[in-house]
Amino acid sequence: MLNVNTAIAVLTFNTSIAQEEVVVLVDETVVVVNTPTGFAKSDLYVSGTVGIVSVKSGDADETSTAYEISPSVGYFLSDNMALEAGLSFSDGFDDNTSSWGANLGVRYFFSAATPFSFTVGAGLTYSSDKLGEDFTYNTIGFAIVPGINYFVSDAFALRASVGNIGFESGQASTDGAKADTAFQVGLDLSDILIGLTYKF
Repeated sequence: MLNVNTAIAVLTFNTSIAQEEVVVLVDETVVVVNTPTGFAKSDLYVSGTVGIVSVKSGDADETSTAYEISPSVGYFLSDNMALEAGLSFSDGFDDNTSSWGANLGVRYFFSAATPFSFTVGAGLTYSSDKLGEDFTYNTIGFAIVPGINYFVSDAFALRASVGNIGFESGQASTDGAKADTAFQVGLDLSDILIGLTYKF
């Protein structure tokens, strides 16, 4: 399975305009400053990340590149809880390596109505990895992912996740293959994904 640790934000979209007005008194002049607000119940958003890794081996002139694209959509069921569904697509360092996946879960925003919020997501994941012409490895799992969300405007927010805690069970497509299980704890700065969210 391709694990991309280097991420670049990908563009997403939003149409809602929600602002808080802050009144500031400057030299007896009233100045109204519009500050972005966060999420509210029934808000709809799209989000995504793009990861790109380039590797050059030894003295070789050629550089191998792999990428991962992970779009998702979310809907706020309550003031702090959103239902999220997403897909992921990745291409490995050669033509015979690729992966796709899907996930469904919930994300809790500790202070959703403010521009900045800590978050934690939990959900089911599925992935299918092609490793060669005739070899496929399928994985189903459950993951808990901490993160942050920060609105830079009324519609756009930066989001980041740091590692995960999860359980996975995978099995190869070959005859007689047995399932492998793994418990993973990775809460360090080597596994950070950064993305962009657009609120409708």
